[in-house]
Amino acid sequence: MYLPRQFEESDAAVMHAFIGRHRLATLVTSDGGGLCANHIPMLLETESDGRTMLRGHVARANPLWRTLGAGRDALAVFQDPGLYVTPSWYPSKAEHGKVVPTWNYMAVHAHGKARAVDDALWLRAFLARLTDANEAGRERPWQISDAPEAYVSAQLKAIVGIELAIERLAGKWKVSQNRLPRDIDGVVAGLGELADPAAARMASEVEARRPDR
Repeated sequence: MYLPRQFEESDAAVMHAFIGRHRLATLVTSDGGGLCANHIPMLLETESDGRTMLRGHVARANPLWRTLGAGRDALAVFQDPGLYVTPSWYPSKAEHGKVVPTWNYMAVHAHGKARAVDDALWLRAFLARLTDANEAGRERPWQISDAPEAYVSAQLKAIVGIELAIERLAGKWKVSQNRLPRDIDGVVAGLGELADPAAARMASEVEARRPDR
């Protein structure tokens, strides 16, 4: 990932929290046919020895788990949707016109060794944790036990676990830090006019990371 220093995020806690909010990973691996990308909800978990792991699952029909074997280099990419930034929001546009459109976005790349876990007990325990994480905050959270046991057992046979031991994290917060303070003000104001929750969150990130603070 191209990572200019002004956009770099190196705080592991910040990146872990981001992964927790954006659990759908693009898992990139390499097999005999070249690069392969799969989109997998993954749960970040910390082991008792301090190691951080990403865990997910795929359909047994997906060839990914067979190519992973006991361990293969992999990259899990987590990102927000990002937002388009129009140069019309920059006061600089009226002054000299030397401005162009861009996108603001945040992303975390997790590098490590991934392996397949073909173990029904491991899967059941993991899926319970994954479900609890995704259902948290709902008035009536769904639980695996809500489904018939025979149905759950059949579903478990149709999937295989994936586990990635994180060796390196890289975070990129591209949120207008490269603009002049007056242009940053313009971006925050423009995002506010969109009256959209995603835009409001982006405006908060732009404000929090502006270099003139």
